[in-house]
Parts: sequence; C-alpha cells; structure tokens
Amino acid sequence: MSTLVKSGTAVLTTLLVVPALLKLFIVTVDEGWAAIRTRNGKPIVRKPTSRSVRTGKGTAGEVVVLHSGSHGAFPLFYWYKLIDVRVRSTDLPARHLTGATGHQHLIHASFEWRPVPSGRDLRVFELDVVNVKERAANIVGAALRDVIHATDGAVLPRNEDVNVMVLSQCAERAQSAGGIEILSVMITGDALTDGYLLSQALRETDRGSAAVAALHALN
Repeated sequence: MSTLVKSGTAVLTTLLVVPALLKLFIVTVDEGWAAIRTRNGKPIVRKPTSRSVRTGKGTAGEVVVLHSGSHGAFPLFYWYKLIDVRVRSTDLPARHLTGATGHQHLIHASFEWRPVPSGRDLRVFELDVVNVKERAANIVGAALRDVIHATDGAVLPRNEDVNVMVLSQCAERAQSAGGIEILSVMITGDALTDGYLLSQALRETDRGSAAVAALHALN
C-alpha cells in the first residue's frame, strides 16, 4: 500500500501540480496576438540602463513586447495587455471626388491594416479609448482626396497606380498618428453602372451650347 500511495502521489504531482506551477511562470501568447508588458496599467518602456539595451536586444524608449509563443515570466510582478495584431480590412464609403480639371469621380476604396505593438508606437493602447479604425479611415480618405484632386482629365490612372500613390501618402502618417500599419490600399475607379454612366452623360450634355440654348428657349 505504501508503494501504491507513493506511486499515485508521484503521478498526481507530475500530472497536476507540476503543470499548474509551470503555468504560473509561463505566459503563452496566441498566434495573431502580442502581449505588451505593463506595470500599474502603464506600458513598461526600456530604459538606457536596462539589461536588454546593454545586450543589444532592445532599444531605449521602446515598449517591452512579447510576440506569439510561450515566454518565461512571473505574472505576479509583470502583467500583460493583449493586443490583437491580426490583419483586418475596412471599406470606405463611396465618395464623389473632384479632379484637377473639375471632373467628378465616384471612388470606392478599402484598406488593410493592423496595429503596431512594438517600438515607440505607444498609441496602440488607444484601441481601448478611441476608434483607431475610424482614425485610420480618415487619414486614408484624406490621402485619397489629395491624390484625386491632383489628377488631370476625366479618366483616372490605373487602379494599381492610384493604390501606390495613396499608400505612399498615408502609411507614415497613420503609423505616427495611431500606431496603425497600413498594409495595402485598394481603389476602384468610376463605378461602371448604368445609372452613374447616364448621369455623367447627362451632365456632359447639359454643358453643351445646344442644351443651354434649349433651356433658354423654355423660359
């Protein structure tokens, strides 16, 4: 009986106690997430005198971030804030934007983005207090307006070219203003619908001298 009790105790210790103890010292971050180390609700920022900076594993002023995987830690002293860093897509509403020559284009656009939890992008914490997606959409929309406003003629450039131009104008600003990385911008030019094409044709016709003369004749 003594042998059985000792064996049973050893088995229970191996199966239950040891994993429970390990869980106290190991933090697991799922794929697509990042854990920012915090103290008293504030992010821990590397100092010039910290060991990570001295060993070249980090830069002073950066946030301490744990990426996906298991990490040894002691949660009683260090708490973590999980950040969803998965890629997501946002559609912008269809907008009429005016080009350099006064022609109006009906533009559809969407963009892919994700939070940047590392480096000096501390604004990722604003995910809890502001709508970062709305902020990023406003920045992309403003860049889109500037690009279209500088475009001549009634025909837009190729969608691929417009995508690159808008992305180059908004990527850095979105990251500095909201800790958001804009991965891609997808622009669809003038909507090829019968109603839109008919309205454009009528507008072009209304500008003609014959149409103006006909309107004056009615008065």
